[in-house]
Amino acid sequence: MAKPKIHTTAIVAPGAKLSDGVEIGPYSIVGERVKIGRNTKIGSHVIVEESEIGQNCSVYPFSTIGLPPQDLKYAGEKTKVRIGDNNILREYINIHRASVGGEGVTSIGSDNFLMAYVHIAHDCKIGNNVIMANATTLAGHVVVEDYVFIGGLVAVHQFARIGAYSMIGGFSAIPQDIPPYTTAAGERARLYGLNTVGLKRRNFSDAAIGDLKKAYKILFRSKLTLREAIEKVKHDLGSSEEIKNLIEFIEKNKRGVCR
Repeated sequence: MAKPKIHTTAIVAPGAKLSDGVEIGPYSIVGERVKIGRNTKIGSHVIVEESEIGQNCSVYPFSTIGLPPQDLKYAGEKTKVRIGDNNILREYINIHRASVGGEGVTSIGSDNFLMAYVHIAHDCKIGNNVIMANATTLAGHVVVEDYVFIGGLVAVHQFARIGAYSMIGGFSAIPQDIPPYTTAAGERARLYGLNTVGLKRRNFSDAAIGDLKKAYKILFRSKLTLREAIEKVKHDLGSSEEIKNLIEFIEKNKRGVCR
């Protein structure tokens, strides 16, 4: 494997660990407690501190990873960012390291595509195969599960959760949890049905989609209370993995669920 390639204008701290094939572009700065996996490319004018970045990632110019959180409680504690493999991070992205109120790590999984100006605040947890369009903004402690698509100029409230395989339209504000498999949009987001197109693209069976449609109607379109609706879904449709995931997500909510 090729040794790391570091531009003559870049600054790499002696304690940084760079694997084979890593490239550090012009005027970029890599701090002491940084570990970068094989074949990851750091573009020009990028700052990386207190972070672990996996293999085959691309970080585009003017992005910052692992800088201190925007949290008044933070007092310099040793926290970090952990990023998986095969991620594309476009221009002007900010990913802040964790604060003291979480588990000490802001984490991003693998195979994600984060477009320009995305902001990921302290203690967020991003899954795998997530797409965030331009200027998506996540406040602290947000959870985004796998295979989520978030449109441009979306703002997500702190501690909110975005369920797997969901889709959020652009220009939306997300004050509450978005259930898995659904679509949501709006100034204060509301649900607009299942993410049927996305589910078909991910090879969900017709039977699974049919069950989710029935559950959606009971949970979000009936006149039942949420607790009554959950019990009815468990009784009528509770056997499939998708239904179990949906119900478990709703039952764990702390901020309320978008309906």
